Amino acid sequence: MDDNGSVTIHDVAKRAGVAVSSVSRALNDHPDVSPQMRARVLTAARKLGYSPDPAAQSLRSGSTKTIGYIVRDFENPLFLDNIHGMEETVTSANYTLLVTNSGGDPINEVERIQILKKRRVDALVLSSISDRSSATRKAVAEFGGPVVLLDRDFGKVAAGNVRLDHVTGVHEATSHLLALGHHRVALITGPRNIRPTRERLKGFERAHSESGIQPDSDLQVTGKFSSSFIRETTVALMNRPASRRPTAIIAGGIQSTVGLLEGLSDLDIRPGEGISVVVCDDLPWLRVLRPRLSVVTRDPAEMGRAAARMALAMIAGESPSSVMLPTSYEARETSSPPVG
Repeated sequence: MDDNGSVTIHDVAKRAGVAVSSVSRALNDHPDVSPQMRARVLTAARKLGYSPDPAAQSLRSGSTKTIGYIVRDFENPLFLDNIHGMEETVTSANYTLLVTNSGGDPINEVERIQILKKRRVDALVLSSISDRSSATRKAVAEFGGPVVLLDRDFGKVAAGNVRLDHVTGVHEATSHLLALGHHRVALITGPRNIRPTRERLKGFERAHSESGIQPDSDLQVTGKFSSSFIRETTVALMNRPASRRPTAIIAGGIQSTVGLLEGLSDLDIRPGEGISVVVCDDLPWLRVLRPRLSVVTRDPAEMGRAAARMALAMIAGESPSSVMLPTSYEARETSSPPVG
């Protein structure tokens, strides 16, 4: 034992009656170790209560058995599901997930990448604030290990990517609203410097084009993923003259859903009666809210699992790849023909 009374590798070697180098090889699954030798060493280690030093193992193997995940905002419940899906996958592969939050700050995002690089995580999963930040792209390019991007488009940066098919879900929702007789459908969502916003706009515009209806550019509102911004925007749109007021609104994003409902509440407008409403992402509390809001759904836990599987594959030597996960539209009580 060492000075602190902890069992050491020398104690295991003495108990097993083998050399220290044999213990090291057996504990690190070296191919030259026979099954009998490995069993002998593991039995001695278990009886002594020996636990290898992770830091020492990391120095020997060059692997920390950790994957880092940088999220934009801990307050967004989407990321909680991401984390659960990711953690169950990395844990089953005997890895540990390290999660940190950029808080929506581009400077923090770059610093978090650099911190995880110093901690020598084996791979990085990133939900970036912006597709177009040159500082973040540079930090990703300099990370030096496998990187998986969640629903972002970094161009020629060598990284894996787990993407969502936002076009299909929003296209289905918009097409249904137009078929119900809505000619003034609004889309309120986040900034155009991230892929989901651009893809939702594509689906929205494609549905209008197929229906032969010219969308009102003033009803395609992009800005911040902020409930206060969406709330103010909703009130402003609904206070327009009747001829320019939307009869249906699609909210793109979780914060957008909260802001939309707050804005309608301020105006004493009930979703599904005074206006048709579709929101993106099916949150648990939406399932008990009445009337039941129509939704464009996705599986955030599967996003996490897919990102973890891709990170582990890249750690094992596979090249970066891209996976597309589906979204779909579910019409509920707030998708109805326009009032009057």
